[in-house]
Amino acid sequence: MIADSRITDYILSLETGQGQLCDRIEQEALAARVPIIRRETAALLKTLVAAKAPRAILEIGTAVGYSALLMARVMPADCRITTIEKYEKRIPVARENFRLAGEEERITLLEGDADEILERLKGSYFDFVFMDAAKGQYLAWLPKLMELMPPGALLVSDNVLQDGDIVQSRFAVERRNRTIHARMREYLYELKHNSALETSILPVGDGVALSVCRR
Repeated sequence: MIADSRITDYILSLETGQGQLCDRIEQEALAARVPIIRRETAALLKTLVAAKAPRAILEIGTAVGYSALLMARVMPADCRITTIEKYEKRIPVARENFRLAGEEERITLLEGDADEILERLKGSYFDFVFMDAAKGQYLAWLPKLMELMPPGALLVSDNVLQDGDIVQSRFAVERRNRTIHARMREYLYELKHNSALETSILPVGDGVALSVCRR
């Protein structure tokens, strides 16, 4: 927990729910230990989409479709979401959730590795990008994403503080997590020092970085 648990609990007590379908998806995902965004992150994501009113959203990491459906609830009617997922077992679940929500026309799920798909998307432009996939790949994906982002586009990166472990020495982190720990530190450094980006890092949920494309 990054923030004071009492504050987080109080904030969550004010939530009114995400609708019957999304609430069910959340409950099932948590029971099955499927990684989905935390409730406080979900509230931030929806607020950002509502404020930005994007025309095209790119999401890396569909999982079971929870975050895509949250964004669809608040985005403009003519906005479209392109979401990428490579874990085969979750893809049919996400597709079914999109069908149940009646969002098959506005949400396109691309199956496969993000590295390859981002190459294929060259020439497309997205004014809102939500990244919530393999944390160790964020830094590698960043240059490809910036090619797809016009000036003013917003990049939202989730899980960047790793439950607070990001501030620890690499020797204090479990050996199996050290590579991801090092890469995330490099990623955050790049976000803050890249002259083409204006970035704020927030201790919301598991840490969220907000980066606006300036060029």
